[in-house]
Amino acid sequence: MQALFNKTRGDKVIWVAVILLALVSLLVIYSSTGTLAYRLSKSAESYLFKQFAFTAIGFMIIYFAHRINYTLYSRAALILFVISIPLLIYTLFFGAEINEGSRWIKLPIINLTFQTSDLARLALFMYLSRQLSRSQNDIKDFKQGFLPLIIPVAIICALIAPANLSTALLIGATSLMLMFIGRVNLKHIAATIGIALIPLIFLVSIAFAYYDKADHQSKDLPAVLSVGRIPTWIKRIQDFAYADKIETAYQVQQAKIAIAKGGWFGLGPGNSEQRNFLPHPYSDFIYAIIIEEYGLVGGVLILFMYLLFLFRSIRIFKKCPFAFGAFLALALSFTLVIQALVNMAVNVNLFPVTGVPLPLVSMGGSSFLFTCMSIGIILSVARNAEKLEGKAAAEDTQKNGEL
Repeated sequence: MQALFNKTRGDKVIWVAVILLALVSLLVIYSSTGTLAYRLSKSAESYLFKQFAFTAIGFMIIYFAHRINYTLYSRAALILFVISIPLLIYTLFFGAEINEGSRWIKLPIINLTFQTSDLARLALFMYLSRQLSRSQNDIKDFKQGFLPLIIPVAIICALIAPANLSTALLIGATSLMLMFIGRVNLKHIAATIGIALIPLIFLVSIAFAYYDKADHQSKDLPAVLSVGRIPTWIKRIQDFAYADKIETAYQVQQAKIAIAKGGWFGLGPGNSEQRNFLPHPYSDFIYAIIIEEYGLVGGVLILFMYLLFLFRSIRIFKKCPFAFGAFLALALSFTLVIQALVNMAVNVNLFPVTGVPLPLVSMGGSSFLFTCMSIGIILSVARNAEKLEGKAAAEDTQKNGEL
């Protein structure tokens, strides 16, 4: 154990934040899975042990990923990106449908589901970081600098959006933010945002147009707008816009009740009442359960840990002497923290329901393991930056001694 501890490097603050979030996950999942366990004739302990197993595997992934030199991820970036495209296409047409969304594929033999968008997101940010680091001399040019960056983003987002629009929007927003930091021409970024806003504005306009204010309910959509998940997107926008008037905005109402019951210090661990009524209290709406059991103080502490994680990742970005590692650490930290902020915003009704989990806290699955992989890569960049910093300090000491 001591040898393992001695080999553990990277930003210690990030390690502490990750461990604390994982511990919170175990506590809240054990509390929030009682109704699910009863419905499926299982014990709540079985879900606790399952989450513990995912946590143990996740930390193994973090450890081994952070021991690998991050430059190897640059070599794997193109391969993973190419692999992710056919996987996304397969998922789009033949994916397993869970909770009205076709985002998963079933792995043979082990019979587990795997969310291909998680791999695609990781591969895309590796590839973007590589391209940004290699094209800084031509970064302002549209053909040489911008197109090689935006085309992969457009492909991945277009393949993810039909089944998981919220994830596609998060990936697109994080990619543009990374391009902005990577000195991409602001005109090109602004034009991309403008083009991306056109379908979103159209979707919002349709949501308002097909809402009956007199009866407080959604109107029937024409056949052309009843394809795929478009009705679900429209319904979520309507539920958010008219949450105080629509009786069917059940998730939002139950989340508000959970937050109101929590007060400043909460009802105490395991004392949630809304876990029996709130859909998916162990994944999409786990933050509402945290506030109900640990109060506003607990909710703020969770938010603080994610912001601390982001702050330390920005520090790694500044310390890393090589562009690829700096961009990679920043991209992966941005996507995790933005996802966390969106999840929390949904829980407190500041954002329409999206279906994205709270990283490291929501019940484990492929998303949890890929989150751990991302954290391991960030810590790999931190470990190598510390090593180079220590080597430089040792050389300076040696020079001063010789003088």
